[in-house]
Amino acid sequence: MNKIERDPSFLDALPDPAGRDPAELAADDAWWAQVAAQYNLTDDVVMLDNGYWGSMARPVVQAFEQATALVNRDNAWFGRRAFPPLFERARVQLAEALGVEADEIALTRGATEAMQVLISGYRNLQPGDTVLYADTDYPSMISAMEWLQARRGVTVQRIALPEPFDHDSILETYRRALDQNPRTRLVLLTQVSHRHGLLLPVAEISALARAAGAGVVLDAAHGIGQVDTPLRDLDVDFIGINLHKWIGAPVGAGAVYIRRGRLDDIDPYMGEAETGHIDSRVHTGTVNFATFLALPAALALHERIGVANKRARLLRLRNQWLDALRNDPRIQLLASPDPRLSSAIAAFRLHGQYDMDANTATAERMLQQSGVFVVAREGLASGACIRVTPGIFSTPAQMQALVEAIKGMAG
Repeated sequence: MNKIERDPSFLDALPDPAGRDPAELAADDAWWAQVAAQYNLTDDVVMLDNGYWGSMARPVVQAFEQATALVNRDNAWFGRRAFPPLFERARVQLAEALGVEADEIALTRGATEAMQVLISGYRNLQPGDTVLYADTDYPSMISAMEWLQARRGVTVQRIALPEPFDHDSILETYRRALDQNPRTRLVLLTQVSHRHGLLLPVAEISALARAAGAGVVLDAAHGIGQVDTPLRDLDVDFIGINLHKWIGAPVGAGAVYIRRGRLDDIDPYMGEAETGHIDSRVHTGTVNFATFLALPAALALHERIGVANKRARLLRLRNQWLDALRNDPRIQLLASPDPRLSSAIAAFRLHGQYDMDANTATAERMLQQSGVFVVAREGLASGACIRVTPGIFSTPAQMQALVEAIKGMAG
């Protein structure tokens, strides 16, 4: 089972991009076609909902299938004896990839589990304190923040981030919210919004929160793996991470990060004994063994491609469709031209179309008439929208098909 993990010879099929400029590489369609050749992908639709989860590359699928067969064959003998050190090795490799220490990382089933651990277990709250979240945050995390009202006796404050996106106005929105709510003690931030792809200036907002006496928990589900900011440079002590979106691990893989020295700020999980180890903050139960055994293969391919190269390619694909529609008055783009605020994800709505039903219907018509698969999202203060998410295997031709499909909907 460990053949791929020990000898990542499958990487030989992909020319090493080391030393190439990310912007130059992003325009090399032939090189990215070799990346796409690592995947078995449907041609039934133009798949532009890659924000749900990231397809596994073929070597990761092979590692996962081999591990599944091994676990099924050896059963508890494998699970109790061989798996624990392999699980630990996966943790160490992930920590190395993220540039943090292994004792700052605990593996989870996804970012939602990680974030719920951090929000529910955050100790530094007293009755009457305020916790703060934004309309761009993920529904499960919002629910967890609102649950703190009953759990901790806090006041919950929701803010709406400005549209169109502007770096300074985003910072001013958080600064004003912290000034108006001086008892704010916890702020939820989402590095990349799952709704429209806004990339927050996390480190700058975190500095504002810290100066106001508030802690920050960061949902990095859509950031880790496609945004090239090193994790430590985010300057946040508590982070939920997804590994089956932009890292390309099997579904059911994530991690929680707690900066060394801050473990005591998170409760042990539901009465777990205090061990002084991060694992006491998470109790996932029996995991899918194969998922974590395949993680090293996913990390190997991710590092071969390079996160800066991923980001450059994804932004190139994103900007292709946005630039083609930016001056069309029939279409409202929910995306900033500012690269500081940009991710692979962006969104649009037809002019005047703000409710969820209408956007869902538009997405369905795009699928039926053009074969383009995108998804409607709701929750923004400004209304619902349609999310577009290319992957590293998407092509310029697919982005052009998207442009034509949207124009067709606009009439």
